[in-house]
Amino acid sequence: MNDIGIAPSILAADFGYLMRDIKAIEENAEYLHIDVMDGHYVNNISFGIPVIESIRKYTDIKFYTHLMITNPEKYIKAFADAGSDNITFHLECSEDPDSLIKEIESYGKTAGIAVHPDTPIEKVFPYIGKVKIILVMTVYPGFGGQGYLASSGERIRKLKNAIDEAGADTVISVDGGVAESTIKEIYDAGARLFVAGSAVFHADDPAQAIENLKQCCI
Repeated sequence: MNDIGIAPSILAADFGYLMRDIKAIEENAEYLHIDVMDGHYVNNISFGIPVIESIRKYTDIKFYTHLMITNPEKYIKAFADAGSDNITFHLECSEDPDSLIKEIESYGKTAGIAVHPDTPIEKVFPYIGKVKIILVMTVYPGFGGQGYLASSGERIRKLKNAIDEAGADTVISVDGGVAESTIKEIYDAGARLFVAGSAVFHADDPAQAIENLKQCCI
């Protein structure tokens, strides 16, 4: 199961007990997924730099910061300084993704690029090998708890084939609708890093929920 990574999304955590919830999963998860929403690119507002700075003090887990924001170039340094390990921005929100990737890496962070369900998957092909993570949204970004979009499998397979043809080590991540009932299908399509919110943080035992998700891929 070494090739399977679970990134629990704190969007589904209990913010009254946020560090309790993070501590419950930090030994089992590969990343903590942090959904930053600005109310512009998506119709929701979540949290930002102060939350990341605060929790960074109390955990060593890698932060996978997913910027669902317009004008991400204005904030890369701030999110890097706050403690993000990976900064993933949306293809649809950048006029110059190559420059953003270089800036992220200049701060010693890894870069990721995310793609909206309505954007042709081929649009991210030019960034294969340039980023550590390509995040395929398998729900419409903005709100947690949505169901997995059935059309996502074909998109993931096309991306996996392109990565294999390029001989690149870019990891396919997925965000949306990841559950025990869907993860094997997504894994078989080629994804290896799974963002899971409700499936982890709404479980009675979040750490065991992560292990259960991994077991489903065997």
